[in-house]
Amino acid sequence: MSNIPIALGRWAVVCLALLAGLRAAPSSAPPNIVFILADDVGYGEIGCYGQREIQTPHIDRLAAEGVRFTQFYAGSTVCAPSRSVLMTGLHNGHGRVRDNLPHGVHLTADDLTAAEILRRQGYRTGAMGKWSLGQHDDAGAPWRQGFEEFFGYVDQDHAHSYHTDFLWDNDRRIELAANRDDRRQVYVPHLLLDRALEFLDRARSDRRPFFLYYPTNLPHKSEHSPRSPDAFIVPSDRPYTNRDWPQVEKNYAAMVTLIDEQVGRMLDRLRTLGLENNTLVIFSSDNGPYGGSIHRTEFFQGAGPLRGLKRDMYEGGIRVPTIARWPGVIAPGRVDDTVAGFVDFLPTVAELAGAEIPAGLDGVSFAPVLRGQPRRQVPEYYYWDYGHVRAKFRQALRAGDWKAVRNGRKSPLELYDLSTDLAEVHDVAARHPDVVARLTGLLEEAYVPSPDYPPPAKRAR
Repeated sequence: MSNIPIALGRWAVVCLALLAGLRAAPSSAPPNIVFILADDVGYGEIGCYGQREIQTPHIDRLAAEGVRFTQFYAGSTVCAPSRSVLMTGLHNGHGRVRDNLPHGVHLTADDLTAAEILRRQGYRTGAMGKWSLGQHDDAGAPWRQGFEEFFGYVDQDHAHSYHTDFLWDNDRRIELAANRDDRRQVYVPHLLLDRALEFLDRARSDRRPFFLYYPTNLPHKSEHSPRSPDAFIVPSDRPYTNRDWPQVEKNYAAMVTLIDEQVGRMLDRLRTLGLENNTLVIFSSDNGPYGGSIHRTEFFQGAGPLRGLKRDMYEGGIRVPTIARWPGVIAPGRVDDTVAGFVDFLPTVAELAGAEIPAGLDGVSFAPVLRGQPRRQVPEYYYWDYGHVRAKFRQALRAGDWKAVRNGRKSPLELYDLSTDLAEVHDVAARHPDVVARLTGLLEEAYVPSPDYPPPAKRAR
């Protein structure tokens, strides 16, 4: 009898070890990956990043259960090139799609995407939403870039229509007759979520890991006049109906909260299906908030403490809210100041899936950071540009805490120390000529001319 407590104690130790092994299992098996990409959501428009008016409880819960990154960067300051960086691991100076204009620059058969890598590793791949990197009849179509299943808008501008009368189901055009003649009976973001949830439902019976890419078009401006409240069109302005706000601000806040509700439904579905524990969920935005309409970004302090908006090279145009949750691997409630970005996504998921990381990428895997470990390698710099066919070609580069901005081919280089000047108020270029010279050299190194865009004029060092 005296040995019973000892035996029970040993059995308890064994049980605890087994439970610990179960909790650790997700880190050893290739995880499912869900990437939710908002369209034009600013750094300051999510509750856990300081927003006080717009309600985002489900995204805030995602952060409470995972890690919130404070220095995470979009691929660009506008939609299409940002998504190109995310999919290919090449920054603006090397990638295929570098700007929203000119239209017609798409991914080709030579481009390698994150979806292609994951599919080769046995992943089931699906994308529902706004693609922006091709057309249905060319090599840039999502079903020719690694996605087994696609539903949504293939074309960049088509995605401005929240009540379009057709969508693409892979290469099959689906008619939405209820939206013809401006009847507005079907709000497309609802269809996109339904299809994403169906993808998750089917994943339960599929033994393969899955990659779900959900690039919603919310809350991007619609095709309606930028001076109309319908510039941000939504079926209901709840829960802000009774707020003493301009109608367009009610609409905009409702669109952001609708994203949040969709995030909540995805998280609930993962849990219901028993898929939660080995699924890495990432939420982010493709660039900063849009400031060219009747909606005033300052109404909700959309960029938070940052300077600039969409199309700017300052932090407000490129630094984005980014959250990751992976139960059992990412410790809950973490806040991480690692500098990372869309350019690092492809090498990260390649590592997580057990694939060889392709050579020649600009990004570096941040998989160790997700696991709470130091990064094995850090990119020398992060690079962005914008305005290839516009009057002002702009560039930005971050190396360590130094941030260089050039607003025009002939403009002087601006220099900011982000460790002490997050708002980029104090240009210290005159005080650090050595840093200016080094970063000018890196800017020239980062930009490789593309035949699809007119190259900027040669700059003197």
